[in-house]
Amino acid sequence: MFGKLMNRYYFGKSGQGDFTPDDLPSNRWQLFWDNLRTRFAQLVRLNLMHVLIWVPTIFLLVYLVVGVMNQVNQMDRGDGTSYQTQMVDEYQAEVAAGTISADDPAASYYKEKLPVLSAKQVGDNLQGFLMITLLLLVPAIAITGPVTAGVCYVTQHWSRSEHAFIWSDFKDAVKENWKQSLVISLITGFMPIIVYMAWRFYGQLAVEQPFMTIPQVLVAAIGALWAISVTYMYPLIVTYKLRMKDVLRNGVLLAIARLPMSVGIRLLHCVPLALGAVGMLFINVEYTLLFLSAYYILLGFALSRFVTSSYTNAVFDRYINPRIEGAVVGKGLRAADDDEEDEEEAEEETAGKEAE
Repeated sequence: MFGKLMNRYYFGKSGQGDFTPDDLPSNRWQLFWDNLRTRFAQLVRLNLMHVLIWVPTIFLLVYLVVGVMNQVNQMDRGDGTSYQTQMVDEYQAEVAAGTISADDPAASYYKEKLPVLSAKQVGDNLQGFLMITLLLLVPAIAITGPVTAGVCYVTQHWSRSEHAFIWSDFKDAVKENWKQSLVISLITGFMPIIVYMAWRFYGQLAVEQPFMTIPQVLVAAIGALWAISVTYMYPLIVTYKLRMKDVLRNGVLLAIARLPMSVGIRLLHCVPLALGAVGMLFINVEYTLLFLSAYYILLGFALSRFVTSSYTNAVFDRYINPRIEGAVVGKGLRAADDDEEDEEEAEEETAGKEAE
């Protein structure tokens, strides 16, 4: 029985007809959902490989969020108290009433009142937290580049209905593209701290010289342009043989040429985090964090890369592949020639029936 189930899983149900061109999806939307349904279990396995390289980055972001929350809780509310002192008073009242045990480890944060900080002290501390986090994010993000290239190679093939082995093709893609992908991830790691420092620098100058807001806005625009250009750079690296400067140039040009969609696809990746923020504000912090953690550990990173690959395949078919001699456009889709052949066959059948 188990053997039959495995055979059906790998080879399909017996008695079905052969796969024909009619079974191919006719548009990108159908192609995406067909491949997602087929590759869903493999995406989970791929994600478990991919998420490991993001652990340092996730740890640093959690460190930053916790630090910000602690500082905000200690900020003076204007009456010499803070939210943290209020929570300590409430905790001690519940302990006195017997509703909470004094030894509850989950309430250890509320056992001792922390110093109440002024808004300036909180601001200075937050800047320190942010600078430390951004500096540590440089190597944390840089190491993700080669792995992202390997994952991108696999999902690029899957999104075109092509075969790719999870481990062997991933490993080969990392080995072949690690230099260029490391350059991309290193720039990505430096970009937040460069934008932050330049924004603060020009912002301080703009207090006395209002025209300095122009370079301040330009710096933010450069950071945003890089963020949407990266969408195309990893797929370019694993799909074509390009020099590093051509990868950078084409990534930026494609981001500008498809600006609304480039911004949209980047914002789409932020939807789970946005939903998580809403959940933490209006539902429950613990359950929301548990759900987000499970999503990103099991599927989130690989699904994001699969969506990006499906999108960039369409962009490459529009702007790049038609200019390359011998390049196949519309892999995985039903070709126009198939429709013409079907029409010819239908006409022949009709003519045959009329002759009879």
